[in-house]
Amino acid sequence: MSPIRLTRQWLSYRRTRAQLRDLTDYELKDIGLVPGDIERIASRAFR
Repeated sequence: MSPIRLTRQWLSYRRTRAQLRDLTDYELKDIGLVPGDIERIASRAFR
């Protein structure tokens, strides 16, 4: 994997995680998530 691609994926992971952490519990529930799901969802961006 190229360093550029790896960096882009890492940035996407961090951005996704930050955006999900900014949501309230109510907003997470509205989209079918709980706070414990954030890391799992964000890690998909890093695959």
